[in-house]
Amino acid sequence: MFNKKAKQMFSKDIGIDLGTATVLVWVEGKGVVLNEPSVVAVNTDTDMITKVGKDAQAMIGRNPENISVVRPLENGVISQYDVTQKMIQYFIRRACGGSVFPPRVVICIPTGITEVEERAVIDAGTQAGARKTYLIEEPVAAALGAGIDIFSPTGHMIVDVGGGTTDVAVISLGGIVVSKSVKSAGNRFDAAIMRYMRRKHNMIIGERTAEQVKMRIGAVYEHAVAKEYEVKGRCLLQGLPKVVTVSSKEMLEAMMEPITDVLDTIYAVIENTPPELIGDILKGGIVMTGGGSLLYGLDKLIEELTGIKTRVAEKPELCVIKGTGRALEYIDNMPEGIIDLSKVRPQRHSGMSRK
Repeated sequence: MFNKKAKQMFSKDIGIDLGTATVLVWVEGKGVVLNEPSVVAVNTDTDMITKVGKDAQAMIGRNPENISVVRPLENGVISQYDVTQKMIQYFIRRACGGSVFPPRVVICIPTGITEVEERAVIDAGTQAGARKTYLIEEPVAAALGAGIDIFSPTGHMIVDVGGGTTDVAVISLGGIVVSKSVKSAGNRFDAAIMRYMRRKHNMIIGERTAEQVKMRIGAVYEHAVAKEYEVKGRCLLQGLPKVVTVSSKEMLEAMMEPITDVLDTIYAVIENTPPELIGDILKGGIVMTGGGSLLYGLDKLIEELTGIKTRVAEKPELCVIKGTGRALEYIDNMPEGIIDLSKVRPQRHSGMSRK
């Protein structure tokens, strides 16, 4: 029988942030080893996967007819099971290298998904080669990754803005007290920009162009000095190439619908939070994580409208995968399925704030 040290020489536990837009992989003892777009290119003639990750993303809008470029996850859940399973398998193999034993895998999931969707993630992980598959809810992972002591009796509010979903939760004593998830996040922001360009400028742009616009001048709070960005696309009326200079002020209008959904979700969680924890949140504030939290002014807007001080965590795009990786130390005596950290004894989490 191998002891724990010997076992680790042959197999490393793995954490996976299985996002709608991006997949990040954490390997025990190494940290983040992979950060790839959750995009897969499939040959429709043979049903074989030809490219995964960055290589597949580079084919978007440039693929021939017999190659379908897809995102197998939609709004944080699996929409194409077989493709997702093969994508996970590809990333596990890359992360494990020449490990002798299959790894145990922790995969993060949005809050509020159904038991059927949970089972699909577990099955996909197992079929992809995991020895055991565990799940952790994204707000819990995000809080762990942001260095918050989630095991204390203090209430903490997390707003995790990912690619497919925004998860809002109040966490205390290692568990989620109240939470709500909305399918309005990074991808919905891109779609809103595409609709705006079509409506206001009679111009069609692709997903990658919309994402660039969002990253360069995307805003939900007015800049002191407006920013501008030159957008290239196709004229809707003439079908010819078209170039338009767009300002960050226009983005305030473009982002109104998806941001309203996010704000409504935050209000709903606050309204359902027990009074005993509201005082904690007013004192500790709201912590934002996820790549979508980097949208200019989103933290300022939330603080202004809720009256609760709001801050963006350090390296917010990595908080969920860091927390997923840190959850690996708690899985030894837990069954497969969602990890229940509320059952972890306080003396085991003394190092939660370490990097």
